[in-house]
Amino acid sequence: MPKLDKFDLAILAALQDNGRATNVEVADKVGLSPSPCLRRIRLMEEAEIIRGYRADIDRRAVGLELTVFIAFKVAHHTRQHAQEFQQALQDLPEVVGCSMISGHSDFLAEVVVENLAAYEALLTDKLLVLPHVTDIQSNFAIRSVKTAGPLKLPDGRG
Repeated sequence: MPKLDKFDLAILAALQDNGRATNVEVADKVGLSPSPCLRRIRLMEEAEIIRGYRADIDRRAVGLELTVFIAFKVAHHTRQHAQEFQQALQDLPEVVGCSMISGHSDFLAEVVVENLAAYEALLTDKLLVLPHVTDIQSNFAIRSVKTAGPLKLPDGRG
């Protein structure tokens, strides 16, 4: 992992603010000329510091009304069981995020679906048959207070 300097962090902050900004706009914002700015962006993309660019879509506007946070417990804490479970979750497009956690549960997943009927179908047809799952607890989001936003970068940007 390359060490990030103040220009790299400024570029990341600028791209978090506007992922569609042109290289010239980013370069101007961070105080570099376009060529070195683009070179830094490409290096951060190659190093997978910048993992991609995507649109921030209003879930409700596209008919995805229900967000569910699901806590999973898996049987027998082995690397193989964890990997098999993780792969099975990655194959489900309704799962938009997942973390291995400590505490009462082993994994916490964020699932986005159209409605309660769609969640029931997902739960019964796909989630309850995931490998090594011993317990599932569903928590339904009432409303979103803060969505995934810009990261607070080490120098305070973002």
